[in-house]
Amino acid sequence: MTSSTHTEHPVPSRDGQPIANARAAPEWRRLFGLREMGVYYALILLVLVLSAVTAYTGRVNYLSIINVTNVLYQSSLIAFMAVAMTVILITGNFDLSVASVAALAAAVMIGLADSIGFWPAALVAMLVAMAAGVLNGAIVQLLGINAFIVTLGTLTAIRGIVLIVTDGRSLSVETPEAIASMRAFESGRVPVGVPLIILGAVLVLAGVYLFMRRQRTVSPATLGMMLGGVCLLVLGWVGGPRLVLAKPVIYMGIFTLIVWFVLTFTNTGRRLYAVGGNAEAARLSGINVKRYKMVGFILCSAAAGFGGILFGSRLGAINPTALQGAELTVIASAILGGTSLYGGAGSVIKTLVGALLLFTLTNGFNILNLGANYQGVIEGTVVVTAAAIYTVGGSRRAKEN
Repeated sequence: MTSSTHTEHPVPSRDGQPIANARAAPEWRRLFGLREMGVYYALILLVLVLSAVTAYTGRVNYLSIINVTNVLYQSSLIAFMAVAMTVILITGNFDLSVASVAALAAAVMIGLADSIGFWPAALVAMLVAMAAGVLNGAIVQLLGINAFIVTLGTLTAIRGIVLIVTDGRSLSVETPEAIASMRAFESGRVPVGVPLIILGAVLVLAGVYLFMRRQRTVSPATLGMMLGGVCLLVLGWVGGPRLVLAKPVIYMGIFTLIVWFVLTFTNTGRRLYAVGGNAEAARLSGINVKRYKMVGFILCSAAAGFGGILFGSRLGAINPTALQGAELTVIASAILGGTSLYGGAGSVIKTLVGALLLFTLTNGFNILNLGANYQGVIEGTVVVTAAAIYTVGGSRRAKEN
């Protein structure tokens, strides 16, 4: 006669009742921790501080509709490129040439607008920008040279091409028809109060649906949808009919939503993360790694080209040094948003918030009449601090797992 023993493991309980989800509290702490929400906390804190200081000193309310929309307009160009930079960083690559590509696209568009018209010139500028992305991707993928080195070289080479195209002098558009088309494309404001309320409601409902579908578990994407939807609802309700946004802000918002949707809900997005997280494992699972990495380069350069067209249309002119150094602000926005420089992790929504944080800092300095000499120091400190928070947070999570 044999006997067997059966050891029962205790079920976590409280007051004699089993706890269905023992890890619920740690999960919520992770979702609202500095690593996941740090850039949001930083932006909210900065806005509150600037609002308090402007109110105390008797200046115009920092949270006025005019100032908020102005910050959005100022950041739209960099944010547009930063969203695409996030994608290429997710794939595990890097692109330092974005600002030079944007300047080249602007120079090509300005140089051709008088002779062939704005829209054909803009099309040529986009093709030139995308060709730069193909060149970067081909060199990195076919020759196996580090993307940082390749794009550092193309940054300098493309800036030299800008000097050749402009002949070392400022170019401007003279034809009234071309100027009118540029203004119609870049200038003007669009009422967005009602669309924001509708979009916010859709995001909240979609977040609730995903929450229920996933057995009432909250992921960062679901939480972001709900919080973003609530913010849009509040903004649309408070702004009402008076809330109007410049066209570049609309372009930036649409582009960000499209990229966010692709990265979050499609197979293409999952494969992009897989390629950046572990390229060899992705290859063994049947993913064409080189194709997805190439997509990152082309998208980044295409976004830079579109940004250059916006920049040229905004001014109606271009000089050889335009956008010099802007690539650092683009990369800083992605880093502030928690995008990993090693690939496999990143959020375009948080990158967008990172760009807003940087331009909120600059806007605050201008409103408070603080010396411009300190801006670089403070912005650099913010970027290093953010990188430290994400690195330490990632190390702790790795140890816990």
